[in-house]
Amino acid sequence: MAGIEHRQVDSDEAGMRLDRWFKVHFPGLGFGPLQKLLRSGQIRVDGARAKSDTRIQPGQTIRIPPLGVDPKEAKSGPIGGRDLRQSPDGELLSRMVLHEDAKVIVLNKPAGLAVQGGWGVNRHIDKMLEAWTSQKGEKPRLVHRLDRDTSGVLVVARTRGAAQQLTAAFRERDTKKTYWALVRGVPRKREDKISTWLVKEPTPDGDRVRIAKHGENGADHAISYYRIVEQAGQNLAWLEMEPYTGRTHQLRVHAAHIGHPIIGDPKYFEADVNWTFPGGMQNRLHLHARHIDIPHPNGGRLKITAPLPQHMVQSWNLLGFDENAAGEEE
Repeated sequence: MAGIEHRQVDSDEAGMRLDRWFKVHFPGLGFGPLQKLLRSGQIRVDGARAKSDTRIQPGQTIRIPPLGVDPKEAKSGPIGGRDLRQSPDGELLSRMVLHEDAKVIVLNKPAGLAVQGGWGVNRHIDKMLEAWTSQKGEKPRLVHRLDRDTSGVLVVARTRGAAQQLTAAFRERDTKKTYWALVRGVPRKREDKISTWLVKEPTPDGDRVRIAKHGENGADHAISYYRIVEQAGQNLAWLEMEPYTGRTHQLRVHAAHIGHPIIGDPKYFEADVNWTFPGGMQNRLHLHARHIDIPHPNGGRLKITAPLPQHMVQSWNLLGFDENAAGEEE
């Protein structure tokens, strides 16, 4: 039959409900029409009938009949692993845009996409920004960084002058950056300040940061703040974290330092023998740059919030966390 499509489930969609998968990839398809297609067997997973609550796994093939929705709407959904590998630079960047004006672009960086090049990095935002080089030959400039596995707000300057002003705002700490993290266990204090010295050391798997002593060669002072927003018993806690300083891996190391490492952190998560990873969650870094408040080069302040990545939406839904509980500023 003409118009039938077969799509393979991506690695970052492991354990996702089938109805959620369709919501992500075909946001224009309503609940009623989806249920009708499932009941009639027109939608199948690996050739078999499926239900809306069927949990899909990487490598499975989903049969998609003609849906009668604008295929362009699929491009408005979250960015998956296939997009990171195959989408053209300009198209992929356009899908990340949260704010854009003559001086500043703010992106919602997907987890898994590096900001800059390095060992083993084949694709990164700094290189991709060449696709947006202006007619004057000016390429947008990075003014700060996010870890490869951290998602969320990333500020980019369109011009050299804007880059200087934005970089100065970060250097002078005239910015407020808010991160959301899901951590193992629940900190004893509902909110607190974490102050340590950190030193970065090269390893075969890339740079790793550890707690250092005051005065140790190469050590930098690092300060972070956190507060508990919600918790799931004593097993998991949703933290709102603010880095006062901007050291490499700072929040990840500080969370581990207080005994509550961030879920899915491949470098700093160490589980105790009595702790098991929650079922239904993806073992990916649960750290998201949620909000930034920064001076705009033209005056005033720019305040931008980034939606959660799909793997964290899945965890928040599983735990029953309400995103409005954080009481964010507009």
